[in-house]
Amino acid sequence: MVPTETTVPQIARQFTSVLRIIEQFGYNKNNLVPILQAVQEEYRYLPQEVMTFVATALDISPARVFGVASFYSHFALEPKGKYVIKVCDGTACHVKGSQELVDTLQERLKLPKGKKTTPDMLFTLETVSCLGACGLAPAVVINEDVHGQVTPAGAIALIDNICAEEGR
Repeated sequence: MVPTETTVPQIARQFTSVLRIIEQFGYNKNNLVPILQAVQEEYRYLPQEVMTFVATALDISPARVFGVASFYSHFALEPKGKYVIKVCDGTACHVKGSQELVDTLQERLKLPKGKKTTPDMLFTLETVSCLGACGLAPAVVINEDVHGQVTPAGAIALIDNICAEEGR
């Protein structure tokens, strides 16, 4: 859709926070990565329509924006939950039972096969190659909080505590 005089104000209202971010970086296409990082911070992922808007605002192709977003593993193209749970599956963690933690968490969160995020958008479960906390194996990070030597029962307790805090 090509913006018209009547749709521009609607688009501007819809993407006010994105416009603010792009303005902070001076509409400079060389700042695409930090712009996408800031947008992801705002939305917790990079929605397709937002990436298209960023491309238009920076006068670059949507394919370039999508290419950058899909190249870097840091960027998420699907919505993530409020609490992102990262289970380390590096060598030390794997040997100490990280796969059992993943299985336990998938069951506790009632995640359908192939899904990473709960339908209520509260939790996202990810497996990562290494968290750099081998001495704490098996390690789990929930948002920015590192938990070491996590057992399956301990993983369930972490989830239950968050659910209690959230009133669920």
